[in-house]
Amino acid sequence: MNIQWYPGHMTKAKRMMQEDIKLIDIVIELLDARAPLSSKNPDIDNLAANKSRMVILNKADMADARKTAKWEEYFKAKGFFVLSMDSRKNSGMKPVSDTIREACKEKIARDRKRGIINRPIRAMIVGIPNVGKSTFINSYAKKSCTKAGNKPGVTKGKQWIRIGKDVELLDTPGILWPKFDDQEIGLRLAYIGSINDEILTKSELALKFIDFLKINYCNALTDRYNIDIDIQNSENFEILKQIAVARLCLLKGNEPDLDKAAAILFDDFRSGRLGRMTLEEIPE
Repeated sequence: MNIQWYPGHMTKAKRMMQEDIKLIDIVIELLDARAPLSSKNPDIDNLAANKSRMVILNKADMADARKTAKWEEYFKAKGFFVLSMDSRKNSGMKPVSDTIREACKEKIARDRKRGIINRPIRAMIVGIPNVGKSTFINSYAKKSCTKAGNKPGVTKGKQWIRIGKDVELLDTPGILWPKFDDQEIGLRLAYIGSINDEILTKSELALKFIDFLKINYCNALTDRYNIDIDIQNSENFEILKQIAVARLCLLKGNEPDLDKAAAILFDDFRSGRLGRMTLEEIPE
């Protein structure tokens, strides 16, 4: 299953970000805590060279907590300031401001020496589609500043948002990179909803996802769908059929509707109803 998705507006967005980076003090990159490395755009490292860097492991409430703690240490060792969070909850935003100030303390000190006081820190918010950038900004600003959605490609242009007196955020569209050399990355991004579902065959993708679940979270399927089946020793196709039957996804003649069952499976995973899961391990 070959997955590639790089629509034309992403090229335009990348050029826009390259033009604006000179205005920026810190680049804040949102990653999906369920796939931290796969959701990290390698092009951002080139774009943000010589800037303060912060990584937010978003949707941490849906990821395996033990693995998220290890990913935090991984990125800290790479020189990033790191936070894990669920950006839907605006009650936990003080650590964001504190971390931004800590990351930019040298810049703040330089400004004071030059007699510049209270100039806002300018932060660019970046990330691939559907990692929750708009939700994060709305929670941080404590108001609806940007349009948020549960599908990729909602944010099309840039916009500045003022956060109190201290911070100005530049929201940017979600961008991927032109080609996934490792198709496992493409699969993980498809699982978390960062690839447009309309270009995917959901049932085929679901069979791949069931492979992952059998190895890593085999009880999730029986617990969620109450199916009486030996997950480890059953064919993926049969498991998907059982999910279809359990959720009454039936075609004429009571044939299982595999596409609808696959859509339910991914909706349950992406919403956290399937349980807390992390799709990848820290590289050796």
